Amino acid sequence: MFDKILSALAENKISEYLINDTLKESVELFFIKKSLDMRRQKDVHHYSVTVYHDFSKDNIKMRGSSTISLFSGMTEAEISNSIKNAYYAASFVCNPYYDLPSGQKEALLKIKNALTDLSLSESAKKMTTALFEMDTEKDTFLNSAEIFLEKVTNRIVNSRGIDVSYEKTTVKGEFVAQCVTPQDVETYQSFSYDNLDTEALKTKVKQTLAMTKARANANTAPAAGEYTVLLSGQYVRELFHYYLNRSSAGMIYPKYSNYQIGSNVQGEDVQGEALNITLIANEPYSSEGIPMKDLPLVAESKLETIHGNSRFCHYLGITPTGQYQSIKVPSGSLSFDDMKKEKYLHVVNFSDFQMDDFSGHFGGEIRLAFLYDGKTVTPVTGGSINGSILDVQRNFSFSKELQVEEHFEGPFAVKLEHIRVAGI
Repeated sequence: MFDKILSALAENKISEYLINDTLKESVELFFIKKSLDMRRQKDVHHYSVTVYHDFSKDNIKMRGSSTISLFSGMTEAEISNSIKNAYYAASFVCNPYYDLPSGQKEALLKIKNALTDLSLSESAKKMTTALFEMDTEKDTFLNSAEIFLEKVTNRIVNSRGIDVSYEKTTVKGEFVAQCVTPQDVETYQSFSYDNLDTEALKTKVKQTLAMTKARANANTAPAAGEYTVLLSGQYVRELFHYYLNRSSAGMIYPKYSNYQIGSNVQGEDVQGEALNITLIANEPYSSEGIPMKDLPLVAESKLETIHGNSRFCHYLGITPTGQYQSIKVPSGSLSFDDMKKEKYLHVVNFSDFQMDDFSGHFGGEIRLAFLYDGKTVTPVTGGSINGSILDVQRNFSFSKELQVEEHFEGPFAVKLEHIRVAGI
C-alpha cells in the first residue's frame, strides 16, 4: 500500500507530500456493571496523505495543502484519483509559502513502560481489576464501563527526507457511576493513561462514586454571591490548558494571542503562586515528523517557549517544535485540607465547564459542589460560576496533592478568589 501511494504521487508529478501510516491494534472490553458484556480485538491500518501545491497569486508565493484518508482495500486507480483530486483542491488554499521540515530515516522507536511489558490482554485484566476494586457499595456502583488497550505504530514520511516511526501503547476508557437513593443520578467519567496507572484509575473511580452519592443527596443551589471557589480534577487541567493554547504559534501568528517570549503571562504584581509549566512530549515525533522533547513553557510566570507546527513557526521565524497537547505543573504550597479551612465552594462536577482561550472567560453550570459556610459542609446543585482567568491568575493557590489526568500532570486543586456565583 505504501508503495502504491508513492507511485501515485509520482504519477501525478507531486513533489511535496507527507504520509502518515498508522497501524492500531486494540483489545476492547465492555461491561454491564461488573459483568463482561463484550470483548473485541481490532487491527486497523490507516493512511493519511497530505499533498502540497505551490503557486503564485498576485506575485506572492503560496503553498496550499490538502489531506485525504486512504484505505488498504483501494485500487491503484482509486488511490491515484484521490491524490489527484486532493492536489487540485490544494490549489485553492492560499496560504503564504512556508518550509516543510526535513530529516532522515530513523530506526523504529519503541516507547517502553509497564504497559509494553505485558500483552494487551494482560494489561486489560489489570486495569479491569483496578476499575472495580473500589466498587463495593450496594446503592452506589458502576453501571457500565469500557476499557481500551491500544498499541499504535506510526510511520511518518515526507518529501524532505523524513522517515521516522514509533510504537506506543496506551489505555483509555470511560465509565458511568450510578446512585439510586435518595434520587437516581449518574456521573460520566473518562480516563486515558500512557502507562499502566492502576492507582490513578482507582482514585478516579473512588472519587466519582463519592461524588455521585453526594449528588444524589444534593437538592438545593448555593445562594447567589461572590465565593472563594475550589476547582479540582479535570477542571484544573482545563484552566492550565489556557496557557498551553495561548502559547501556540497558531494562536500567536494571527494575533489571537499577544504572548511573546519573555511575556509575563500571569500579569503584573503576582501575589499568589507563580506559574511554572513544562511541555510534555507524549510522542517522540509530531504528525509532521518533527522530533519532540519536553520543553519549559512558563518559568516563574515568564513565557519560555512558543510551540507549533512547521507552517506557523515558519511565519513567526522560529524553529518548529511540533504541536504539544500535554503539560506538567509542579505541586503548590497549600495542602487541600488547608484550602478548606475557610469558607469555600468546592465545585467537583459541572454540566459543562468552558474555558475560553480567546477571552480568558471561564464558567459552567454546577452539577455538584460542596459549600462550607464556616460550620458545616453541604452538597449543593444548580446555579453556575462565572469568572475570568485574567482577574484571578495573580492570586492562584495550588494544592500540594497531585493528580494525573489526560494531557495533564499537576495539582489536584486550585483556589480562586472572588468568583461570581449565580444561584438562589
